[in-house]
Parts: sequence; structure tokens; C-alpha cells
Amino acid sequence: MTSDHDMLWRRCALMGRVLLPLVDQEPRRQARRHETLRARGIDTATGERMIEMFAALAAHAVALDACLSATEFDALPLKDVADAATGKRDYELLAGLPDSFADDRDGQAVNVFRLYTYKGGQYSHRLLLLSRELRYALNILAERTPTPSRTCGDVFHRAAEAGLPQ
Repeated sequence: MTSDHDMLWRRCALMGRVLLPLVDQEPRRQARRHETLRARGIDTATGERMIEMFAALAAHAVALDACLSATEFDALPLKDVADAATGKRDYELLAGLPDSFADDRDGQAVNVFRLYTYKGGQYSHRLLLLSRELRYALNILAERTPTPSRTCGDVFHRAAEAGLPQ
């Protein structure tokens, strides 16, 4: 049986997966992000997967702080997630995660995030860069697109309209 906590994580992980494809509906956004990642010595595929995971972790941390259930998650403001991405300490984003993940890729990405957090140095710097990229992506969806997305639910609605996997 799937607990509400597991379902909440799945919603957070799904939001992380649809975030960049929605931002990339404006092609120049993807090119800018790729250029930024390469300039910092981060492989684009790895960097984008880490941004997805960062989004899931930030959303999950905010949802837990607000005591939201999986069904209440859609009302979570994107601004709160963006604030958590740059305002919470890396280890704070790891608190309260499920013991296991239905998607092995999520478990692997969380472990990479943990490794980056605990190694420090250049890895902490990479997390800082990725947090800024995430905040930028969330702000684009929240404010700068023709159809603004103010909540996580709005992101899911736009993802469905774009035909992204739910």
C-alpha cells in the first residue's frame, strides 16, 4: 500500500520532471541553460537531471514544512518552491525523504545530491549553481510566460496541455 508520504514524493518528482520541458517551450531557454552548465563544467544531461531532482527536493521540503498531503500539493505556490531552492541548506532538502523510491532513477539522483552535499568544495558550488538555475526556471513559469503558473497544480495543468507524461 502506498502511503500519502510516498504519493507526495511522487507528485514532487513528477513536477521536477515536467519543469524543464515546460520552460524549454521557449527554445532560447534551453540553449541558455546548456551554455551556463557547460561553462561551469557540468555535463548538460547530468545537470538537467540534478535540476529536476533539486526541484523535487525543494517542493518536497516545502510541502513537508507546510504539512501538505499529496492531494493538497497542487496548491503549493511556485514562489515557495523557488525560495526553498535557494534559501534552504542542501541537507535540509534531504530531510523527510521516503525510505525507498518507486523510480530507481530518483533514488540514484538523490544519492548523487547527497554526495554533492557531503563532499563540499566544488560540489557545493555546483549545487549552488543548480539551485540558481532551478530558481530561474521556476520564476519563468511563475511570472514570465504568456500563461503564468502560480502553483504546482498550474505546472501539472500546463504539462498536460503540452502532452508531457503524467
